[in-house]
Amino acid sequence: MPISEIQRLKMLEKPAKGASMILDTDTYNEIDDQFALVYALLSKESLHLEAVYAAPFSNNRADNPTKGMESSYEEILRIMDKMNVPSENFAFKGSKNYLDKDLNPESSPATEDMIKKALLHSPEDPLYVVAVGAITNVANAILLKPEITKNIVVVWLGGNAHNWPNTREFNMYQDKAAANVILDSGVPFVQYPCAGVVSAFYTTVPEMEYYLKGSNDISDYLLEIFKDYHEDHFAWSKVLWDMTAVAYLVNSDWTPSQLVHAPQVTELDTYSFDNNRHLMRMVYHIRRDPIFKDFFTKLQGFEK
Repeated sequence: MPISEIQRLKMLEKPAKGASMILDTDTYNEIDDQFALVYALLSKESLHLEAVYAAPFSNNRADNPTKGMESSYEEILRIMDKMNVPSENFAFKGSKNYLDKDLNPESSPATEDMIKKALLHSPEDPLYVVAVGAITNVANAILLKPEITKNIVVVWLGGNAHNWPNTREFNMYQDKAAANVILDSGVPFVQYPCAGVVSAFYTTVPEMEYYLKGSNDISDYLLEIFKDYHEDHFAWSKVLWDMTAVAYLVNSDWTPSQLVHAPQVTELDTYSFDNNRHLMRMVYHIRRDPIFKDFFTKLQGFEK
């Protein structure tokens, strides 16, 4: 039996303090995933991170989704090692391929663990699945075990604002079939659109050097990959997209949102809207300063 609209709206209310979450991340795709993982690991007062999953991606850093997922898994292990966090039964490899158009699901260590953990939760105590890459792993888990939609809330950084002229955003464009599985499933869903919303969450080398340099090993590593991402730092800024999705469980007031009807993604890379469809939550603004303040404060106080 599908989830009712009343129950869906109840699960889309403000997350409880200390809520359980898993992070699904294409960690080697860029550099913002590393910041998001560190932020989640540092925010124990606000959330309980149960697992981290490697998501597939393909670009100039990985020429196919399998390599992207494997590289992401290795980067997850590097981050956890620098923070002295054991990876056994905590970090899992995900899907090797994007979802095909026939929606044949792929099982992986990540989907198996997600299903197992989701079934231990309930609508009253949901598992928050925070995804910051192609949403392939989450879609596969839902296709393999549809009943988990009653026990999870999916928080995804992907797509663009609903008034944006197209949906050609990296996370969504990588696996549009998976995005439509999520949008059609009725799972309680929170979207962090990239262009038009999260695109405001940027920082600079001088700010990063001021707050991170010399604090500890993980701070220096984050500063290093931030500076290495771009050669010319003069008047240059960088969006750290993925941290904002973690912020939903730290303090959802920092990312105001509204209820909207779930759209669908078309073959023309646009949204299709129907006000008869179920409701979801869409973030429409990012309060940059409190998120960075919280992150810098936690990182400066971190000791292994």
